[in-house]
Amino acid sequence: MQTQAQLLGFLEQIGAAPATLEHRAVFRVGEGEDVKAQLPGAHTKNLFLKDAKGQLWLISAKDTTEVDLKRLPAVIGAARLSFGSAELMERTLGVTPGSVTAFALVNDAERRVRFVLDKALADAATVNFHPLVNTATTALSQAGFRTFLAAVGISPLIVDFESLTLA
Repeated sequence: MQTQAQLLGFLEQIGAAPATLEHRAVFRVGEGEDVKAQLPGAHTKNLFLKDAKGQLWLISAKDTTEVDLKRLPAVIGAARLSFGSAELMERTLGVTPGSVTAFALVNDAERRVRFVLDKALADAATVNFHPLVNTATTALSQAGFRTFLAAVGISPLIVDFESLTLA
């Protein structure tokens, strides 16, 4: 599993041009509004889920997006969704609760996790995610984020959460 320093080095190596701000621990959306004010771009909420058939899912949405977990399975082709355990998240993505992030896909060597990206994030010029820990936030341009996803072999399933349709 990669550390924050290894992830940031990887992002530099692939030309994603990360900009990272260290800050106090932030555990939930709604916390750290003062931190968000220092960072331009779209801020995120990230959900680690497991469906009733055992498929793992990571949803990265804009922090203000409403995610309807009851209606979402029909859109993404999942069975009933519930939150994955902290142990499963740590074993699969190498992060703990409060630190869930799209960057954790770098640690999913077995590609067990399907990635769902909010259209609002896919359209944002700059996106902000925790770099595997919740004591920092890393900003990437959309191009840098797409470079990261390509480098780790991930093609996101983009969902417009407003209309609850695939984008």
